[in-house]
Amino acid sequence: MMEVHQPMQSQARKAGLLSLIPGVGQLYNKQTAKGILFFVVGIIFLLQFILKGFDAFFRLVSLGVIPMQDHSLFMLIRGTVQMVITVIFLIFYVAQIKDARDTRLRLLAGEKIPMTPKELLASVYENGFPYLLIVPAYIFMTISIIFPVLVTIFISFTNYNFQHIPPAFLIDWTGLANFLNIFSLSTMREAFLSVLSWTLIWTVCATTLSITLGVLTAVIANQKFIVGRRFFGVIFLLPWAVPAFITILTFSNMFNDSFGAINLQVIPFLNHLLPFVNIPALAWKTDPTWTKVAIILVQGWLGFPYIYVMVTGILQSIPEDLYEAARIDGASASTQFRTITLPMIMAVAAPTFVTQYTQNFNNFSMIYLFNDGGPGSVGGNAGSTDILISWIYKLTTGQSPQYSIAAALTLIISIIVISVSLLVFRRTRAFEIE
Repeated sequence: MMEVHQPMQSQARKAGLLSLIPGVGQLYNKQTAKGILFFVVGIIFLLQFILKGFDAFFRLVSLGVIPMQDHSLFMLIRGTVQMVITVIFLIFYVAQIKDARDTRLRLLAGEKIPMTPKELLASVYENGFPYLLIVPAYIFMTISIIFPVLVTIFISFTNYNFQHIPPAFLIDWTGLANFLNIFSLSTMREAFLSVLSWTLIWTVCATTLSITLGVLTAVIANQKFIVGRRFFGVIFLLPWAVPAFITILTFSNMFNDSFGAINLQVIPFLNHLLPFVNIPALAWKTDPTWTKVAIILVQGWLGFPYIYVMVTGILQSIPEDLYEAARIDGASASTQFRTITLPMIMAVAAPTFVTQYTQNFNNFSMIYLFNDGGPGSVGGNAGSTDILISWIYKLTTGQSPQYSIAAALTLIISIIVISVSLLVFRRTRAFEIE
């Protein structure tokens, strides 16, 4: 057995070694069409790397030497594109070596291997059809997600700001200076800590309010003794039906200190309805604390319909036998909710709840449209109600843009969101289907 096995491994190893030149291993396996195709791909990449790639990597490292002639940002982008192309080719390179080894073993084992172009096409269609469908998605993902992420990462390690805007000035690599400045410079550190703390408070409060309202309205509307459940269902969906930016702008006007409906109509109506309560007009748009309260309330209004619809579907799928058995055992309504309804909701909706938190962590439109991150400032070009994502926007669009600092903050946001999401997913076992 060893005498048969050893030559097979030896020939497979030979096929792999020949594939160090793309396509030669396939030619050794007598797959002429595939071998020529792989060889052509290798030649195209080699020519591209010699003519463009090497220079792109060199310029990525140097980011230019002569101002007004060398555009550092374009060099960084071209270098990033070349890096993506090189990584894709390396994946192909390793895959074609493995393909040559595996094909040789299959040939020696007596399996039928597609040889002619027609057989190869038929094999790809039969065995690789799912890959043909997902390849365009991977290409689009690489262009739209991976490439911008890489550019952002690289910019965070440069001094790309209003003092170094190409082509008039060159961009230089600065290492971890931007990350250190965020925590070492007093103005930037205070602004970062203030914005980060408010971002966390905003995320927790606004999302929890939306989830709580959504769950409660769904549970109440799902009770059989409620009259007009369909009507209430339509009413609860209205905030979701209206475009969010229209709702935010409308509420922004309603909360205006001077002529808003909240101060001129709602609060006087409450005072008239409850004479023993004297609520004064509140500085919704000029006092940071009340602005934060207003933003959280508006987001609760905007966010709960989606939770309501999802939870309603979950409630309708819970077997009535569970509640019947609980009532026979003497369980109260609160006990039924705690032991049956809530666990069933969490088992299905936990991943969605987590995504709601991550979405509000980066909810730019709510902050920007309601009061543009105001009122006032906490330093570092950040307003008192700015969250991290809206602060990044101001850092890149202000009169003195700080692109590299904004990129560094973007990475910090990504690390926070990804870490918290993975931790919560793991602790809640959200994706374990039982």
